Amino acid sequence: MPETENNLTPRQIVAELDKYIIGQDKAKKMVAIALRNRWRRRMLPEDMRKEIMPNNIIMIGPTGVGKTEIARRLAGLAEAPFIKVEASKFTEVGYVGRDVESIIRDLIDLAVNMIKEKRTREVQGKALAQVNERILDLLLPPQPMIVQSDQSVEGVNKTEERRAKTRQKLAEQLASGRLEERFVEVDVPVERYPMIEVFTPQGMEEMGVNLQEMFGGAFGSRTKKRKVTIAEARTILQQEESRKLIDVDSAVKEALAVVEETGIVFIDEIDKIAGRGNQSETIDVSREGVQRDILPIVEGSNVMTKYGMVKSDHILFIAAGAFHSSKPSDLIPELQGRFPIRVELDSLTENDFYRILTEPKNALLKQYQALLQADGIRLLFTEGAIREVAASAAQVNAKTENIGARRLHTILSKLLENILFEDPHHDGVKTIRITKEMVKKELKDIIGDEDLSRYIL
Repeated sequence: MPETENNLTPRQIVAELDKYIIGQDKAKKMVAIALRNRWRRRMLPEDMRKEIMPNNIIMIGPTGVGKTEIARRLAGLAEAPFIKVEASKFTEVGYVGRDVESIIRDLIDLAVNMIKEKRTREVQGKALAQVNERILDLLLPPQPMIVQSDQSVEGVNKTEERRAKTRQKLAEQLASGRLEERFVEVDVPVERYPMIEVFTPQGMEEMGVNLQEMFGGAFGSRTKKRKVTIAEARTILQQEESRKLIDVDSAVKEALAVVEETGIVFIDEIDKIAGRGNQSETIDVSREGVQRDILPIVEGSNVMTKYGMVKSDHILFIAAGAFHSSKPSDLIPELQGRFPIRVELDSLTENDFYRILTEPKNALLKQYQALLQADGIRLLFTEGAIREVAASAAQVNAKTENIGARRLHTILSKLLENILFEDPHHDGVKTIRITKEMVKKELKDIIGDEDLSRYIL
């Protein structure tokens, strides 16, 4: 179990989410409780632990209010495998499209990569020591131990001493970084293997089969020699040595356990597969078929993957949808029952937009300032300018489609269009100050013309 999940109480989880997401206190509270409950469950005796199911959540709210961001940041806090899928991408069994079991297969693939990366970081020190030895062997290849008939043992010893001194000098130069630009030849694996595709009723996303894995060394491990700098060689060799030090079977076993105990699946656009009274019967039947296929995954079933069987019983499912033309009660009753927690997210106000622009660690204004800083431009926004951008976003959302915080991207992109296009070649640091008057001037015509704002903003 990740240490961060052990140490964070629900209040601390909400405090962490507050650094990135403005408002939506109800939603943050519910996901914080769900995350803490997973840790609480693991503290219980085995017989009780099996009985406690995760409280899956449906988040209801318009686009751009933070539904996906809440789930993504939650997974980051838990250091848990997290995958986002869109319900509208799936079809019921028998139709062309993705099958729902691919959700779990993708999740286990992600978890295996996570565990491998974690273990790679753990063995980096040991791998680096072995890499340095291999680089020294490339710089000074070992001599075969052949004693000439006319060469005395004393002569052989002197040769070995000279080699040892030379190797020691090279090791010192290597450690000091003086040899980084020297070229050496390394063997690089050729990553081209025959592939086959198999058509099955379950879909094709898992059907690319690597013949190298199937038949082991039947094709041989192909490599080619490349001349690279020592700096590049170190990266190549470190990856190779790290792979040797990692127990892949153990990593896969850990990944399976992590997915089953801490995996999080975010199902977006679940309202798109809910039945609607004004749609044809055929469309509703198809939507209901997808719901019935999702149902066993959410309620708990065994899914076969290339790494083995995965149980989905204790994976946390968070669903989200705008539910503009449907409502959660339009989902089939069985699926509704598997999402017992429902929370409605609020539409964003002008004040929310102002806070989104200024408060989060990754605030949009900070992102644009960092981008322009790369060109030596110091971008400053006055208080009035920020307030005007927030007011413009709220106004356009009210007049046209409400796309939430994403409207800030469109407005800032239009506002800073000329600055971002400007030739960056100038002497020293250039300061550009954005004022309320500049914002009004740039956006006046677009915001005033509703038809124009629909196309541009």
